[in-house]
Amino acid sequence: MLCNRVKELRARYGFSQSELGARVNVTRQTIGFIEKGSFSPSITLSLKLAKELKTTVDELFWIEGDEKE
Repeated sequence: MLCNRVKELRARYGFSQSELGARVNVTRQTIGFIEKGSFSPSITLSLKLAKELKTTVDELFWIEGDEKE
């Protein structure tokens, strides 16, 4: 399963799901599905999310069971 910190960082920067979605050209629902882990974003979308959330893709997403340092 793909794990992520999207919800945590979105809250840190004060974005609603709709606002973040608009910034990366997806719907609020897509952001919700990503946060829940039920949708794996494309590389392009992952890069856009990382940029908006001021982080790197590898800090934003990881595979469940992989160690985070």
